Amino acid sequence: MRRRRFIILSFLYFYIAAMLMAACETESYETGQGEYSLLQADLCELTVNSQKQGASFVTDDGNSYALNAPYTAKWIETPDTTYRSLIYYNKVDASQAELVSIGEIPTLIPHEHWKFDEQKQDPLGLESVWLSKSGKYLNMGLLIKTGRIDDQELPHTIGLAQDTLLTHPDGHRTAYYRFLHSQNGIPEYYTNRRYVSILLPSEQRPDTIHLQIETYDGPLERIFIP
Repeated sequence: MRRRRFIILSFLYFYIAAMLMAACETESYETGQGEYSLLQADLCELTVNSQKQGASFVTDDGNSYALNAPYTAKWIETPDTTYRSLIYYNKVDASQAELVSIGEIPTLIPHEHWKFDEQKQDPLGLESVWLSKSGKYLNMGLLIKTGRIDDQELPHTIGLAQDTLLTHPDGHRTAYYRFLHSQNGIPEYYTNRRYVSILLPSEQRPDTIHLQIETYDGPLERIFIP
């Protein structure tokens, strides 16, 4: 999985996914379809094969599915790896899925705060934040204000600074993370929902995480125990 210090956010895919979700939900309700034809939406790890094709995925609930047809996209650049994704799909059976829509989920890892040249914390909305069932990811539903200048959608920039990592006498480890966000001068004409995942360290994972984020209502801190 790719690991970048800063991530650029774009929004086009999520307009498309939202429209697909609304349309499919309405159709399923009206026609009374069966268990395996109902549309699902999950944060997942997409497994990519040697031909840079999405072949299977695992949801945050631990459910595994093979795709009934290989998937390709411009953002899949590396073979034999996994990509964090938001996947809309229909279950064909208990182990196979039909892809409806998919998009890459920006995935942050914590970096020591001194590694960032800039540490902007422009405010945004926090709709939700939760741990994946495995404790591997901390997921965030963000509400980001954006707009166009000269008919162009400009990017936001996000990152995750680790301010402190404390090891207590009993061996308990506490990490203090700070969410970084640069509005980059983008006008705040309307609000977009965007999901972001934080990949927690696989080795010496903190026992407690303090996540601080600047919102339009002021600074907010959430505490999690992976």
